[in-house]
Amino acid sequence: MYSELMEIIPDSCIKYNEPMKNHTSFKIGGPVEVLVEADNINNIQKVLEWARVKQLPLLVFGQGSNLLVKDQGLKGIAIKLSNNFNKATVNNTEIIAEAGIRLSALAKLAAKHSLTKLEFAEGIPGSLGGAVVMNAGAYDGEIKNVLKSVTAINMDGFMRTFTIEEMDLAYRHSVFQKNNYYVLSALLSLEKGKEKEIKAKMQQFARNRREKQPLEYPSAGSTFKRPTGHYVGPMIEELGLKGFSIGGAQISIKHAGFIINKGNATAQDVLDLIAYIQNKVYEQYGINLEPELRIVGE
Repeated sequence: MYSELMEIIPDSCIKYNEPMKNHTSFKIGGPVEVLVEADNINNIQKVLEWARVKQLPLLVFGQGSNLLVKDQGLKGIAIKLSNNFNKATVNNTEIIAEAGIRLSALAKLAAKHSLTKLEFAEGIPGSLGGAVVMNAGAYDGEIKNVLKSVTAINMDGFMRTFTIEEMDLAYRHSVFQKNNYYVLSALLSLEKGKEKEIKAKMQQFARNRREKQPLEYPSAGSTFKRPTGHYVGPMIEELGLKGFSIGGAQISIKHAGFIINKGNATAQDVLDLIAYIQNKVYEQYGINLEPELRIVGE
C-alpha cells in the first residue's frame, strides 16, 4: 500500500520504518511505518489527502522538540516539515513565515530588521508551527502576543486562514490541538525597535538558558505545564527529587522542571518518571501536574 506514495511524491522524501528517536530532541522513540519529509505545501496536501482516503493514522510535526514517541513507535504516516520548509518574508513590521522555520531563526531575522516583541523566542528549540500549536512562550512572552493570522490545512486538503480570535490561544493551548488542522504558515505582527537593544535582550535570554537549563542533554524542554500560582521546578526540588532516575531518564540536577535522557532512556522510563513525579507532587501539595510535552504512539 505504501508503495503508492511514490506515485504522488518523490521517493527521496519517504523513509520506511524510520526510528522517531532520530527526529525528536529527546532522542527517544520507536519506528514510524512511514516518514515523509515535506518541503512544500503541494506535497503536504497530497500526503494528507492520501492518508485520509486510506484512513491512516497521521502525525504532523516540525523539530520534534516537544514530542515523546512511545517505544513501539507509530502506525501510519508521520509528516515532518523539513528544514527547507522555512521561508520567511519581512514586510515593514510584519513577517510571514512557513511553519518549518526554527523559532530562534525567526527571532534572529526579526532582530536583523530591528523588529521587537520576538526576543523571548531566542533559544526555544522548536519550529514556528509547533510554537503556534502549543502557544509557546518564555520570559513573559508568548506567540499569541505576536500572531496576526495562521494558514492551516486539513485532511481534505482544504486550506483556510485563522484570525487571532479564532485560534483560542491560552497558556500552552490553541485550537490546533483538537481541530484537525495543521499549521502551514503564520503572519506575525511586530514593532519597530533598536537592533542593538533587541540583540542584547536576546543574548541575555540565551545566557539564562545556558546557565539554568540542561541544554547539554536530550530533553523535550519543560516537562510539565505550570499550575496557577506555582512553579514546578521548585516544588520538585523541595521534594528532594533532583537527580532522581528511572532507567535512563533523570530529573535534571540543573533544573528540576526538566526530565533528561542520560543516553539510553526509553519512552517508558520517561513515562514512569512523569507518573512518579505526579504522584509525589499530588501527595505533598494536592496539585495535579499536567505534562507539557506531547505523548504519541503505541
